[in-house]
Amino acid sequence: MAIGNLPLVDALKTKMRWNQARQSVLSANVANADTPRYRAVDLKQPSLGGAGGALAPAPVAVRVATTEAGHIQGRAMGSSFRTDGQKPFETTPNGNAVNLEEEMLKAADNQIDFQMVTSLYQRSIGIIKTAIGKKA
Repeated sequence: MAIGNLPLVDALKTKMRWNQARQSVLSANVANADTPRYRAVDLKQPSLGGAGGALAPAPVAVRVATTEAGHIQGRAMGSSFRTDGQKPFETTPNGNAVNLEEEMLKAADNQIDFQMVTSLYQRSIGIIKTAIGKKA
């Protein structure tokens, strides 16, 4: 079996390619910050379907346990933060909807995500090398 056929390694490579493509898109958003009627775009998260989908478990609802009758039951709180599907916060008079602060935060988040995935990939390859008896 080739290393590229392992589900974990394949999922990590897909995520790294997505991070690279997203960096290009975010850079284009920043470069067009002064272009009239330009709308910022972003990439959809990659689907790791198949065996890779098993790497990310479905979110589970967590409830606060009350162990005594006097305990107060917790309640879910909704988020007031913007999600990806909402319109941008500000639009300039010329119709441009690029928020530089938001784009720079996305770029920084993307960089951190890429570094984490790269580190996981390197460690996975190191573990495989150790398993077959090569020095890492």
